[in-house]
Amino acid sequence: MFHAFERQLVKYNLEARGIQRVEPDERHDLQQLGYTQVGMFWFSVNLAANNITLGMLGPAVFYLSFLDSSMCAVFGMLVGCVPVAYFATFGPRSGNRTMIVARYCMGWYPVKLVVILNIIVLLGYAMIDCVVAGQILSAVSVDGSLSVVVGIIITAVIAWVVTTFGYQMFHYYEKYAWLPQLVAVSILAGVAGPMFDLDTPSDGEGDMRTIIGNRISFFSLCLAAAVTYSGGAADYFVYYPERTPGWKLFLITMSGLSLSFTFAFIVGIGLASGINSNPVWGDAYSVSQGALIVEGLRPLGTFGDFLGVVIALGLIANLVVPTYSGGVDFQTLGRYPYRVPRIIWNTIGVIIYTVCALAGREHLAEIFTNFLALMGYWVCIWVAIFLEEHLFFRRNKIGWNWTIWDQRDKLPIGIAALIAFLVGWAGAILCMAQVWYIGPIAALVGHYGADMGNYIGFAWAALVFPPLRWWELKKYSR
Repeated sequence: MFHAFERQLVKYNLEARGIQRVEPDERHDLQQLGYTQVGMFWFSVNLAANNITLGMLGPAVFYLSFLDSSMCAVFGMLVGCVPVAYFATFGPRSGNRTMIVARYCMGWYPVKLVVILNIIVLLGYAMIDCVVAGQILSAVSVDGSLSVVVGIIITAVIAWVVTTFGYQMFHYYEKYAWLPQLVAVSILAGVAGPMFDLDTPSDGEGDMRTIIGNRISFFSLCLAAAVTYSGGAADYFVYYPERTPGWKLFLITMSGLSLSFTFAFIVGIGLASGINSNPVWGDAYSVSQGALIVEGLRPLGTFGDFLGVVIALGLIANLVVPTYSGGVDFQTLGRYPYRVPRIIWNTIGVIIYTVCALAGREHLAEIFTNFLALMGYWVCIWVAIFLEEHLFFRRNKIGWNWTIWDQRDKLPIGIAALIAFLVGWAGAILCMAQVWYIGPIAALVGHYGADMGNYIGFAWAALVFPPLRWWELKKYSR
């Protein structure tokens, strides 16, 4: 049945492809795709309510001022966007999906660990999107007549439809999805802006080191929110021709991501800054982050409720990306999963994150602060390994042979990458600061610690990988 459906997709020029490499003669014309589409794609993906709710955590959870929260959010995000833009350039260059490209440094078997972690990230983000959309739709309904559960299911079903039809469909969707979001979020900022609290200073319970620790942790959280796109960044540009200039793709990706992140973060920070001075906002936040967004639009009456629905449905643009990449990444786990059509994996992914969203809908803030930062650790470690593989070993010595993506005996053994990955994790654990665990090094900063797992994990992996990789190449020449 599914294979017959795939044949119908091909018949109507829609995507049935899984992780197979897109050969140079199968790419689309650059004029048809265009550079503008890259910017609009990332802008649409990111100008979403989940990033507004993430911005809320600066004042609401880390007790930072509007200025401190904004500076940490913007600069943390900019650092996190750099690897995303870097990996996006490998789509046209290789014609391979991101987790297939990861095989060129991690090897056939160790890469499965990275793939599993990336699937967890993708489904986790999708779960968060569904919860936020469900909260907003419930908040704008008459007396909460539409439950969060129903809102979650509606959002997930629409995302499933868009992603099932593949690459062209979701690129077409993202081409226009940004416009209603930009209008709705701009009106939200204009209506709620006068009640933003720009003056209350950061609160560290009388200890400046606690404020510093909270700044570092929120910076790291916003970095993690951006950097986790790295695991799928190449997926969305594999149909771009090989001659696509990497520097243009890098700069446009950075622009689309940073502009949308900045706008969404600052609106969320502003809303949360007013929850202490505005009791109505405080009551709304106690219900959910989505309810606070709706409360910010309350002065507009029925039109504000309509805009709330627009913002909620705008999360589909963000949800499409992890849903699509998750369906592809399942196939990367081995030869048997590869035989299962992408459509089936796509459906399984939607079912998993919908069930998780229904189970975790009451604990969004905890999921954000614990899940996002934790998932950012492995991405930063993997980025360090891949970057050094590219700069030190592939650029002038080994080179890239993109045709061997499915030939296990021609890919690296992966011993060096696996050891470096585990060493990086050891460093991250020592320096992580979560509600349920604070590493001994992180605990040295303030009352709540400072989350430095991303940076130490990156540094430790970067230190040990080069000598291990040189040894691996000498012992197992491939």
